[in-house]
Amino acid sequence: MSQKPEITTLGELRAAGYTHRTLREEMRENLLAALAEGRSPWPGMHGFEQTVIPQLERAIIAGHDVVLLGERGQGKTRLLRTLVGLLDEWVPAVGGSELHEDPFDPITDATRERLAAEGETLPIVWLHRSERYVEKLSTPDTSVADMIGDVDPMRVAEGRRLGDPETIHYGLVPRANRGIVALNELPDLAERIQVALLNVMEERDVQVRGYVLRLPLDVMVAASANPEDYTNRGRIITPLKDRFGAEIRTHYPLEIADEIAVTRQEAELAAAVPDVLLEILARFTRNLRDSAAVNQASGVSARFAIAAAETVAAAALHRATVRDDEAVARPVDLETAIDVLGGKVEFESGEEGRELEILEHLLRTATAETVREHFRNLDLGPLVEAFDGSQTVTTGDKVTATEFLESLPELSAPEMYDEIAERLGAHSPGGRAGAIELALEGLFLVRRLSKESGAGETVYG
Repeated sequence: MSQKPEITTLGELRAAGYTHRTLREEMRENLLAALAEGRSPWPGMHGFEQTVIPQLERAIIAGHDVVLLGERGQGKTRLLRTLVGLLDEWVPAVGGSELHEDPFDPITDATRERLAAEGETLPIVWLHRSERYVEKLSTPDTSVADMIGDVDPMRVAEGRRLGDPETIHYGLVPRANRGIVALNELPDLAERIQVALLNVMEERDVQVRGYVLRLPLDVMVAASANPEDYTNRGRIITPLKDRFGAEIRTHYPLEIADEIAVTRQEAELAAAVPDVLLEILARFTRNLRDSAAVNQASGVSARFAIAAAETVAAAALHRATVRDDEAVARPVDLETAIDVLGGKVEFESGEEGRELEILEHLLRTATAETVREHFRNLDLGPLVEAFDGSQTVTTGDKVTATEFLESLPELSAPEMYDEIAERLGAHSPGGRAGAIELALEGLFLVRRLSKESGAGETVYG
């Protein structure tokens, strides 16, 4: 954060050469400057570069209010929060103004009177960009007073006239003047509250209990919503939809690499989780999204993969603590995610009782896809031959990496273990054990090895 300017009066501000810009002009110019420099103003947004981001950039350049439509966990809220980066870091405002008024463009009679009385000595305060972003989770109990404002009975009791603008206690939207109002889950707002937003978005005035206050508010309204065929809690009324200049559809990551990047970025991992395990979780999540057994109208959130990665990391740390092992996740830890995350997926009604079976099948499928991707053209025949009918290898949530590696059979081509580890970039004992464990699981999935599981142990033979 750069240092806040030291200018404190209108006269100093004028001498410094400050010029008034509307919010939309400010965002447009800052966006175009970033694009001209080749700098991305959308940090942390993976998978939207060729689809959502260009649409949003055009909407901002056009000066439109925006609504993002998409299923849960598609990054809508995160994208809204990145809009803050398009604001100037510091902007001046009239000191004592509830509505953050620009000293060169006051919008209330009270501030105009102060300007006439105080002139160049009018006090100036500075607003950081973070203070100019207001986020509201839309809930059915939200009132017009919350969003727009209401008459303050205490001010009336002090002797002011009921029609005096000074009796108004302003709500969230007017107080966000010169900033961005982000409304999450917009359809959850009662229709009468949505109606109250119509004038704010089009005429830019505020109506409170029959009084029309001509306040040319300078706000950008950005909202998120689930598609209408998903949410049954409410809807966006047609006149309000018409007020949004841009309706942008979001989506889940289209590429595996983007799915992995989102998980790596958002997950708070208690232990090391190799990229190959995140890839399996990413493919697992995508398989759920393609499965006919899963209710696709509700979506499978990116939070599923994030929570799965965190669970896998927790299992690795648990084993490391109990057995004095290296805190590195291995394929055997993937099963722990299934145990606790089934409730994050909404299955079709006809699949009742088969949820665990479906999850296990899709995880196996994701594992097989990952094995094919990384071990393609690698002959694992010597590893299969080492299992002569009596040889077995045991792994599990209580088996350390060292114990697993020491139990591996000798191979006719001993360098194979090194090649398996190298394929996955595994160098530590924990990573090396995970790589070889994944190879054994791959051989089981193509029915070249057998596997028996139970009591926290898995035996390959």
